[in-house]
Amino acid sequence: MVDYQLRQREYLLEISRAMTSSLDLPSVLRMIIQYAVEMLRGQAGFIALRQEDGSFRVQASYGLHSGALPFFAPLLTGIPPWTDPVGWMIPDLETRLSMVAATLGLGLRQVVALPMVMQGELIGVIYVFRSRGGAFSANDRQVLASFADQAAIAVHNARLYQQVMEEKRLLSAIIENSADGIMILDRHCRIRVFNRALVKLTGWPAEEAIGQPCYRVLALRDRQGKDICRTRCPLMQPEGRLYVEGDIQRDGKAIAVGISYSPLYDDEGRLVSIIANVRDITAFREAEEMKSTFISIISHELKSPVALIKGYADTLRREDAHWDEKTLRESLDVIVEESDRLNQLIDNLLDASRLQAGALKLEFSYLRIDKLAEKEVEKFRTQSKEHLFAVDFPPDLPLVRGDSERLRQVLDNLLSNAIKYSPQGGLIKVGGWADEDWVYVYVSDEGIGIPKEEQERIFERFYRAESALTPRTRGAGLGLYLCKAVVEAHGGKIWVESEPGKGAKFIFKLPRV
Repeated sequence: MVDYQLRQREYLLEISRAMTSSLDLPSVLRMIIQYAVEMLRGQAGFIALRQEDGSFRVQASYGLHSGALPFFAPLLTGIPPWTDPVGWMIPDLETRLSMVAATLGLGLRQVVALPMVMQGELIGVIYVFRSRGGAFSANDRQVLASFADQAAIAVHNARLYQQVMEEKRLLSAIIENSADGIMILDRHCRIRVFNRALVKLTGWPAEEAIGQPCYRVLALRDRQGKDICRTRCPLMQPEGRLYVEGDIQRDGKAIAVGISYSPLYDDEGRLVSIIANVRDITAFREAEEMKSTFISIISHELKSPVALIKGYADTLRREDAHWDEKTLRESLDVIVEESDRLNQLIDNLLDASRLQAGALKLEFSYLRIDKLAEKEVEKFRTQSKEHLFAVDFPPDLPLVRGDSERLRQVLDNLLSNAIKYSPQGGLIKVGGWADEDWVYVYVSDEGIGIPKEEQERIFERFYRAESALTPRTRGAGLGLYLCKAVVEAHGGKIWVESEPGKGAKFIFKLPRV
């Protein structure tokens, strides 16, 4: 008996060591069932754990071939809940064992099953089988109960560890795949975690950034190029908002970011780590700048025609003056011209708003784009005495399917720009050609031209190319934006070919019928 109890203590000690040295649940469970079977002089056994759906499944076995385990399913049904610690037992267990043993041809005759309970909840059952010897005694059950307690603790610890690891993996996945840049700093502001968005934002590989001071990786600058991290870092301020905005330099380009810092403290109020959320606000800043530009341009563009209309109207309504017919006609012409310009500006603003909302509708029909262009050229011939106009289309130009009013608007904007940006006059040419898939139309001038670096941006909303003419030239920067939108809505494309001082040639293509 003394040797038996000594062996029991040794087995339990080994299991305790295994539980503290490893959180690998399968290996600990295999050790527990092996020692339990050996201690009770059994020949086989297994541990079945309760699943989320309430069923039980074998998780570790000893003395049984893995292919035989599914045949023990009858022993895993009808397991009662843990309500009565004294009277708990699985009904008809030995009868079920005899049926399984007969099916498999095994000489298993005796079975004992004890519950694994943790915090008042049944989490599993330990089964031990004998093929010889007497029935399991009360002492055997007591020994097995000790193993069941150890197994319950092992399962509980392993599940807690698994839950913690799962939450850690989930948190890591959230951080790594966040659209915003996230980094975690230690109390010395050195980087411990650096996610994928920050790698893309800063150009620093994560393995190089980790361990570096955050000021070295971010190198945040203000609009004047001053180092924010070293002079105005919110973490270094005794009080104030833990938020800062600045620019990160990446490949020679400034990326505007906003950084929110969240310090984490322990129970004693000591700083443990800092979570920094880095958001790319370049688009927001550009939107603010566009808004300011829009207000400035529109204020100017609306003010000019309104002032002229009001000025001429006030002059004409003076009671102390008697105007001759020529003066009246010239004044009324100015009022009509400025009213038309004001109406055109309002129409462009409405069209831009519709485009932004996706509500610009097109009325399609089959049309001759060359005939449409000729009519537009005739209209502009009467508006400029300094320019020569030429039309050059082949006689067999194919039809296109489009909205004639919107395509007229495209030609109108291109011709208007050609006149504005060639103030010294010169030839303005409108022509086109066709290939197997497309009909091409171009408008060229001999004006100041467009620098290469601005040729993509001139089709943006409210953007106006920088030149000596820009302050004197009327326009809200919407014409080419609308041209691009209309042409693309027809399934086409528009672009420009130009060199400074050598004029510009705008070309758009539409699918041919």
